[in-house]
Amino acid sequence: MNIGLFAMSGIRVCDAELLRLGLTLPGFVERSKTIASLPSLGLLTLAGMTPPQHHIQYVEVPDVNLLTTLPTGLDLAAISSYSAQIDEAYALARRFTAAGVPSIIGGPHVTALPDEAAPYGASVVAGEGEPVWLLVLENAEQGRLQPRYRAAPDAFDLAAAPIPAFELLDISKYNRLTVQTSRGCPHHCEFCASSVVLTNQYKQKPVGKVLDEINRILTIWDRPFIEFADDNSFVNHAYWKELLTHLKGKGLKWFAETDLSVADDVELLDLMRETGCAQVLIGLESPTQAALQQVELRNDWKWKQFPRYKEAIRTIQTHGITVNGCFVIGLDGHTTDIFDQVFAFVKECELYEVQITVMTPFPGTPLYARLEDEKRLLEPRNWKKCTLFDINFTPANMSVQELHDRFKRLAVELYSEEFTNWRRSQFKRILRGQRHTKGAQT
Repeated sequence: MNIGLFAMSGIRVCDAELLRLGLTLPGFVERSKTIASLPSLGLLTLAGMTPPQHHIQYVEVPDVNLLTTLPTGLDLAAISSYSAQIDEAYALARRFTAAGVPSIIGGPHVTALPDEAAPYGASVVAGEGEPVWLLVLENAEQGRLQPRYRAAPDAFDLAAAPIPAFELLDISKYNRLTVQTSRGCPHHCEFCASSVVLTNQYKQKPVGKVLDEINRILTIWDRPFIEFADDNSFVNHAYWKELLTHLKGKGLKWFAETDLSVADDVELLDLMRETGCAQVLIGLESPTQAALQQVELRNDWKWKQFPRYKEAIRTIQTHGITVNGCFVIGLDGHTTDIFDQVFAFVKECELYEVQITVMTPFPGTPLYARLEDEKRLLEPRNWKKCTLFDINFTPANMSVQELHDRFKRLAVELYSEEFTNWRRSQFKRILRGQRHTKGAQT
């Protein structure tokens, strides 16, 4: 068969004012643009386990309206999409249906709402794709594609993970590639719509498998920038110490998402810096402790960790690793004071990078269910607003207009050229101090 893999990519923001700010302010939506430009690791992984008799092409679709003609000669179109692009994914599926090409859609959105794709003629893979992909191919060859495929929960063992087909990519189009070391997260934040929607447990890929993937990337990119595509990378410190020991001398630069616990392990931080860790992204969510209560639903972990936020940030950055501190604006515990509180926290902690997003009710999350029950969703099925920057709920302690206007003002303050340069100069000052201290000790 000729199989087309279509990744719905690119940044989506409905709010025209915020979109314009993103084009003029250094740093604003920078992280989102990075995420939007990453290749679809899910599709590349499925390509890596596709039998060799099939021919595969990988296509990025940053704007479905610009895809004026469909690739010809396809026997199957597999589409991967998040909520913000799902309407475009459905439109693409409808076009394939009209052209007589069966299509199938996967990702967290259709996992949460598997029946939604049916009117567009698309089948759905709900949950993890690897356990059902070979069956999908077999059914497609026989002309008997099923409406829905869903493996048993957590049926896939990452020890069986194939190497993603990185060779399908035009590497010149990307500034980083993704490697996954784990799925899931031990925490369960109310608003999280990441791999926790796809899997109920935290599971780790064997170190040898991860090294095989990195070595494959090195065959097509001499000095790559790798983003570890984990919800929470450093859950198992012993695992990462083993992995990083093998990464010494490979000339990598890399990025990962983590919780604060990484600051507790100086040996791990040293290994991270030595092997090329450029930055860690940490979901701080709020600069005030009260607003963190019940954000993490299992053990209220983030609320308990708040007293050590500032110390942990300083520890990580003094090891030469920049911190991207992320804040979710509009939590129920936030009042209009939150905007000044975020700015003051960022300044006091001298965060190298900062990311602000609007609390977003994604389908399938406890947050969506709660706000729906409380009649606080503004447009319950307007998935185009699932962008992290558009407001689609009624805040508890401010108006929608106040959240909109003050969020925009905070973005201007945080990402002004003056404040951005100041934050980065403070990190350089920290590094100079560390080098001076080490020199004095020797």
